[in-house]
Amino acid sequence: MPLGDPDITALKPVIAYIGLGANLGDPRRQVEAALRLLGEADEVEVQAVSSLYRTPPLGPPGQPWYINAAARVRTRLTAEELLRVLHRIEADLGRERRERWGPRLIDLDLLLYGGEILTGPDLTLPHPEMHRRAFVLAPLAEIAPDVRHPVLGQAVRDLLAALDPREVAALERLGD
Repeated sequence: MPLGDPDITALKPVIAYIGLGANLGDPRRQVEAALRLLGEADEVEVQAVSSLYRTPPLGPPGQPWYINAAARVRTRLTAEELLRVLHRIEADLGRERRERWGPRLIDLDLLLYGGEILTGPDLTLPHPEMHRRAFVLAPLAEIAPDVRHPVLGQAVRDLLAALDPREVAALERLGD
């Protein structure tokens, strides 16, 4: 949804990056529904979306493969407010938080919020594991290859190139 009247809020627009993933139900449909709801959220404008990627699961064995993507959004929401929007979308799509790294209907992660560095009880920015995960970096590199990790100072494309090539090769970019 386009950003509203600038007089409504004092915050300047910020570019944030969201990681999306699902491996239960119809994962492709879940990710697409999350993107639609994200675009309908107040004060959130989806500016770019990566391709969808079929990716091996991380965590307990026996899980189905994931569908992952990344989105660039422009928002006047604070990082905490944007995280609440992401959690609301997850809940609306039926997500129940049960098992860490377990299977899920939908997962929305706030990866980057401007260049902000934050460590809090509910939110850490940048996402603490993003630089180690091909399923995050490959879609992100598609829409933001030159964006720099605020802590490591490296571009997303360089972080992806530094990963084990076998991890990257395991990702399958899906057509439309």
